[in-house]
Formats: sequence, C-alpha cells, structure tokens
Amino acid sequence: MLDDRYAFLSLSEQGRLFRSGELSPVALVELYLDRITRYNDKLKSYITVAAESALARAKQAEDELASGIDLGPLHGIPVAVKDQMQIEGMRVTGGSRIYADHIGTRDATVIARLRAAGAVLLGTLNTHEFHMGPTINFPYGTPRNPWNLERNPGGSSSGSATALAAGLVSASLGGDTGGSIRGPSAACGVVGLKPTWSRVSRDGVFPLAWTLDCVGPLARTVEDVAALLSVIAGRDPLDPTSSDLPVPDYSALVRNTSLSGLRVGVVKEMFSNDITSQAALDAVQAALDFLTAKGAELVEVSLPLMRETRFVSPGLTKPEAAAYHRRNLLERYLDFDYNTRVSSMVGAILPGGLANLAQRARVVIGKQVTDALKSVDILVGAGSAGGAVPITDRPPIKTKQEALEKIYGVGKAAGQYTRVFSLAGVPAMAVPAGFTDDGLPLSLHIAGHLFDEATVMRVGHAFQLETNWHGRQPPIA
Repeated sequence: MLDDRYAFLSLSEQGRLFRSGELSPVALVELYLDRITRYNDKLKSYITVAAESALARAKQAEDELASGIDLGPLHGIPVAVKDQMQIEGMRVTGGSRIYADHIGTRDATVIARLRAAGAVLLGTLNTHEFHMGPTINFPYGTPRNPWNLERNPGGSSSGSATALAAGLVSASLGGDTGGSIRGPSAACGVVGLKPTWSRVSRDGVFPLAWTLDCVGPLARTVEDVAALLSVIAGRDPLDPTSSDLPVPDYSALVRNTSLSGLRVGVVKEMFSNDITSQAALDAVQAALDFLTAKGAELVEVSLPLMRETRFVSPGLTKPEAAAYHRRNLLERYLDFDYNTRVSSMVGAILPGGLANLAQRARVVIGKQVTDALKSVDILVGAGSAGGAVPITDRPPIKTKQEALEKIYGVGKAAGQYTRVFSLAGVPAMAVPAGFTDDGLPLSLHIAGHLFDEATVMRVGHAFQLETNWHGRQPPIA
C-alpha cells in the first residue's frame, strides 16, 4: 500500500507523478479506498463508495496513459461528488431516505464532463437532506470535521469538504446556493469555488433553489480548482440557463500571479460587526498585508444590506424547495427528516408577498455588490466568523416561533459572508488563511466580477504560493 502522504498531494502533483511513473491511478484509488475504510465510519463523508467501478476506470486510465493517450490534468484522478448529481448506474439519494433506492439512469452533464476528462468517480458524498443546511439533518449519518470530530464541517456540501480535507479523495464537486461550497471549505481548510451563476450546468442535479443553485469544485489548491472548472464549465443545451460565453483556460490564467495595480475592495461590513472573531479578522488582515506587499491597492467598500441576507435568502430558497418537493410533502411527508419537513412546509405557506419582497431585496443587494465592484477588481473579507462551531443536537421544531427562529434566527447571521455573493450571482471562493489557537481552519473569501473567475483564482493562487495553510493535515489523517 502507498504511503499516506500521496493521499494529500494536489491533483496536479498526482498527475505529474502518474506521468513520471512514480505513482499509478490504480494504486492511488486503492489508497483512497483503504483510507475510506479506516476513516469514513468516523467522518461520515461518503454515502456511496463505487469501489469496483473506480478500480476498473483507474486501470483503464493507467493503460491509456501508458500508451500515450493523455486526456489532461484530470486523467486518472479520483474525484467524488456531492450526493445530488445523477450518475448512471449509481445510487444518488439527495441525502434523503425518500430516494434511498434511487439509481441514476444517466449522467448529469458535470459527471459526463468529468468522465470525458478521464476522472475516476470514487463515489457520492454526504449532504444535508435535500441540501437544506446547515442544521443536523443527515439520514446517512452526521459528518464530522476532520480537524476536530466534535466540530461542525459546515453544509450542505459537508462530505465534499470533509473527504477532501481528510485525504479520502483528490478533489470533489459540491453545490452552492447560499454558501454550501464555501462554508464547508472554510470550516475544513480546503479551497472551494462558487462560480458565476450559469457558468456551470445544473442538468441532472437535485435542486434546492433553481434561481440560486450552482455547482462548483473543491480541491486542496486553487491550481486544482482551476483545472476542475476548466472541465465542468461551459454551455450545455440540456440546461437552458447555462451561459454560452466561451470558457477560458483557467489553468493558464491563474499562473499570472502578478498583483501589481490590482484594486482590492475590502468589505467594511465583514470587519465592523459583532460576529467576526478576532482570529478571523487577524487572518484576513494578514492576507491584506500580503496583497499590499505584492503591489495591490486596498479600497474600502460597503455592502449595507449584507447582514439582511439572512432574511432574504430563506424568502427565496424555502418556497422554491417546497415547490420542488410538493408531491413528496403531500404523499411521503413522514419520510422527510422532521426539521427538513417543517422547513419545507414553512416555505410552502409563506405568503407570495414575502417572496416578492425577497426578490426585490435580492435585486437591491445584487446591485450593491456590482456597484462595489465598479471601482475594484475583487472583493475580500472573512470566509467565516471563526473556526468551526461545535456539533450540537437540535430538538425537533414544535412551534411556529421555533420554525421562524430556525429559518431567520440570529445564528443565520454568520451566513452573511457567503449569501451576499450568491444573491448577486458573482463568483466567490474560500481559500485557507490560517488557524485558530485551538487548531481550526480560518479562511479568506474572495469575490469577483461576473464570469471573472480567473481573477478570483489568480489572487488565491498567488496567496497560496506564499503560504502553506493548505498544506497542513488534520489530526484524523
């Protein structure tokens, strides 16, 4: 069996070792399967592990590379995906008991694109039921943060982040509606990108809220995220909302790490609030010092309604989710997790006027973000309020007041770091930026102009070249 250190290499480095002969796709898949056997019972990262098909595909990739067939940077690389993307012949549950026996009849577009690029599909990853994070509603077990098993890994792409951080896969895909890629990435110390809305096809993906949902990559490095995005992005006739703008060579663009003259918008509200910890503020300040040392110019900008996103996002997502799950709510409501059921039913009875107000507020918030970007190249702030929070049991919701508190309560304020950019539709990325005194990851949040993922990733890549926060391994490893 390979040394465990190979499990934590970037996919770019793993690919180089494939081509030099030091490492083989089969040996790498075998290593990950061994680590899944050792650690998944603790972490609950995977729902389904496709061992047999992964080994067969790895052998095929190994033979192809040996014969001179090279499909690019993902060829032979093990990738796992959030359990919301249809995979032909594989169980895909949406994180729910309702679809416990559902077998995909075809590949989602992003899965087809991964296959075409030579990736090895290792399995599906744990998620909150129907992606309604971040409460504790996991029919397939509650995921644990590999940095501290008593801490929350974030959601709803929980398994996508925990499997990656714990060295159970080379890279993953997640879904992000209001922070479901970036939140877990920040909590688990990995890189996670929410692309521009419509940049990546949602064909074959279980929705949460159709008007906000995005699919995006998670990886150890920004360089790896760029390679993944280059494969999955682009126009798809099966998704009428997908953009027909050409997909640039992100891998080439991120290599331009010159930051001289870059204008960086520092979001005032991410610093002047009552929830951001001093550790998170210090981590962001260190990142800002790095940017200025590299020639970037800092400009203070304001997003006045950022905190109010805790009211706006649920006003959009809950009714959309309730509409999608209407039949199951009517016919199989007892098969939902209790809190998921109550949350969905609240969405079903929200007055149309409130949903309309939420849509109007979304437009205003989106304009605030785009106005802030008019004078700068990127926006930066904290990736989270601090280190991962403890996992706590939440009792069943029994009253209307409890339901409203769950959806709109003070605890939701921490989601403002990510939701504001989801509502605006712009690309945003979490990048490891440090650790708390008790060893929990901290994160930098970088957002950019619509369809300018390249600049977001270029800045993140430059930051990673000068730091090694992403190179640390959690205790579970």
